[in-house]
Amino acid sequence: MADEVNPPMEVDAQKQKCGFIALIGAPNAGKSTLVNALVGSKVSIVTHKVQTTRAIVRGIAMAGEAQLVLLDTPGIFAPKRRLDKAMVTTAWGGAKDADLVGLLIDVRKGIDNQVEAILDGLADVRQPKFLLLNKIDLVARDKLLDIAARANDKVAFERTFMISALTGDGLKDLIEWLAERSPAGPWMFPLDQLSDLPMRQLASEITREKIFLRLHEELPYASTVETEAWKELKDGAVRIEQVVFVERDSHKKILLGKGGQTIKAISQAAREELSELLERPVHLFLFVKVRRKWGDDPERYREMGLDYPT
Repeated sequence: MADEVNPPMEVDAQKQKCGFIALIGAPNAGKSTLVNALVGSKVSIVTHKVQTTRAIVRGIAMAGEAQLVLLDTPGIFAPKRRLDKAMVTTAWGGAKDADLVGLLIDVRKGIDNQVEAILDGLADVRQPKFLLLNKIDLVARDKLLDIAARANDKVAFERTFMISALTGDGLKDLIEWLAERSPAGPWMFPLDQLSDLPMRQLASEITREKIFLRLHEELPYASTVETEAWKELKDGAVRIEQVVFVERDSHKKILLGKGGQTIKAISQAAREELSELLERPVHLFLFVKVRRKWGDDPERYREMGLDYPT
């Protein structure tokens, strides 16, 4: 996708546009996959598990004279834990701070209770809104039209796009429209910057992704990863030390695996991706620590880029 939207090398500052676009939706609607596709590079982690995205990740795409700052927000659902509440509050906050708000719906699930609640919540969002029906290659056209009609009956969407974030279908029209609707203003980021996520935090997110992918349903969501040390070595490599925080001793045993095999596999997968991303050798060291009720620790929320809900 990035090749199609590369900007001209020089653009008159008077013609520059910059739009902040919040993507909201239920968990696993495909927001992270869409942001990565529009940016043309991986800036947000993607797993099959819901609630993977915890804080807002901003991906940056160029479309001619427009710089598009895409806000990948946490999935919106009925919160039960303190962490859930922080994620949902962050998602709605991102929507209300943006220039444009896009609701992404997984058309396989259609308008279920979660999507109904989001449609109701959009009544309090004054920004221009657009609808994205994702994974259109997996359902019949009649169902797509029915979902679009029902959603537009509840909310005044400016446009409806039928897309597949995974295959790229419909993304060219989407990004052209976003560029057209973006307000005039100076670009906020350098041309070669793809995300505002610090590299240390992105490294933590990559390791967290590998944990989710490796352990599936075995390890609850009560785990987080923090990069504690990042050292540039004389030979050009980088040494990264990370801590995985879990809430129980039983969680630690699951993460380590028999003879440490599970954590070794997670470390290897994360190291390989980080080496490719940084284009140099990476020495990654993972440590697992039990921190009971870390979900109630304000410091962990600051590390994740979330406000601590009182």
